[in-house]
Amino acid sequence: MFAEERREKIQALLNVEKRVMVKDLAEKFQVSIDSIRRDLSIMEEQGLLKKTHGGAIPSTKVRQAPPPPEIRYGEGTPQGNAIAKLAVSYIRESDTVFIGSGSLSYVLLKHLPEQMPLTIVTNSMRVADSLRERQWIETYLIGGRVKPSGNITDVLATEFIRLFKFDVSFVTGGGISEEGIFVATPEVGAFGRAVSVASRRCIGIATHQSLGNEGFAKAGRIEDLDLLITDEDADPEAVEQIQALGVKVIVAQLEEK
Repeated sequence: MFAEERREKIQALLNVEKRVMVKDLAEKFQVSIDSIRRDLSIMEEQGLLKKTHGGAIPSTKVRQAPPPPEIRYGEGTPQGNAIAKLAVSYIRESDTVFIGSGSLSYVLLKHLPEQMPLTIVTNSMRVADSLRERQWIETYLIGGRVKPSGNITDVLATEFIRLFKFDVSFVTGGGISEEGIFVATPEVGAFGRAVSVASRRCIGIATHQSLGNEGFAKAGRIEDLDLLITDEDADPEAVEQIQALGVKVIVAQLEEK
């Protein structure tokens, strides 16, 4: 097999698996680890992927459209559910909590403690609708222009959020790295920064797909987080870089079947 053909197969595998490891590729293609590392370096130079500690992940564009609602507001991956379950354990009775409009934020809802009195503020009509029948939760929906997705992040929403103070907010984004927390648009970034300012405690939640990535608009510094929760597939190098800035990182373990 020629090197170029091998790289095409690596790219195809990466498109499906979303992550490849050097050791596994060397065994699969019966070549040395150094050969695979050269392949990945060449592919990174071509903008085809991003090298990580021991492997590679797909290359991401600086600006990416959020997933469609039918994907964004689903049941979540096993990793996402592990993160959400651990994240809600930091909520205490009678807390005032901000939960945003991200896909991982939506997964939090099914793991909220039953019958625990809470006040939840959100900028997502989907989140608000999911909570409205839970009588032990007081739900507040931020006002402003409603997007087709049902999310509200305009200037009015940013001004509205300044009227509140939260015990804890859950922060997520399309990319979270040592460079900051990244989202799709500047208005969403401004809204995210206002949420952080209004929060006594900010807990970041990010699956391995977004950890280590960057994006178009910054919603805050990584140092704004009091805690970051990710999953066991997270790139160790990305975790180390964030920890070096003084942010505590906790890895949520998948439950054994």
